[in-house]
This record gives sequence, C-alpha cells and structure tokens, in this order.
Amino acid sequence: MRFTVDRMDHAVLTVRDVDISASWYQRVLGMEREEYGRNNRTALRFGGQKLNLRPQDASGWDTAVHALPGGNDLCFVTAVTSDDVVEHLKKCGVTLVEGPVARLGALGPITSVYCHDPDQNLIEIASYQG
Repeated sequence: MRFTVDRMDHAVLTVRDVDISASWYQRVLGMEREEYGRNNRTALRFGGQKLNLRPQDASGWDTAVHALPGGNDLCFVTAVTSDDVVEHLKKCGVTLVEGPVARLGALGPITSVYCHDPDQNLIEIASYQG
C-alpha cells in the first residue's frame, strides 16, 4: 500500500518552562492554550493545528531521542502583512532576528520575519501578502 501525507496535525516542542512558553505563544502569536489528557498536558491551538508543550524533564512521553529546548526552526503563516508582524513584535518587546525578507514557502513566495521564542527556537512568521 502506498499513501501520501495530507497535512501536519501537531508538533511537540520540548520546553524549559511550560507556563513561560505557553504565555509567549499566546501573547505573541495569538495561540489558544488548552490542557488535555493525563497529567494536564498543555497544547497551543492555532488554525487546524496545535503545538504540544513537553517539559524538558517530563517522563512518560514518547519523544525524539535528543529532544531539547531550542532545537527547532518553525514557520507560521499569518493573514497580515510582514510590516504588521514587525509592529506587533515590537509592541510585545520581541527582538527581531531578521526581516522582513523574501523567502519561498510551501505555496510560493512569502515575506518572513524571524524571532526567537523563550527557549531560543527560531520562529519564522510568514505572510503570502508581502
């Protein structure tokens, strides 16, 4: 049997502090926090996807062999322009790493702005609008 993947459902980020990370993603990227499953695990919902936050010292999770905070590069797409993203990040006190810069996304040309989350993951916020 052969199959193809339709979409990404969720990703798991290993974090130093769940509350600090969840708060940042809520405040800066507008994600919605929810608690789920055993031991009140934390997820951040956005669009049709979610990020699960795994505490660095958590046991009982199936995870990558070398899951460490700060080892991810993530790209999120927004419906506003990159100039609006820059203005919002500045208001949130988030330091820009780079951007706006032209890049190529999954659906074609995008304009991206880069910053770091509390664990130093590289966060790309992209717009297909420019």
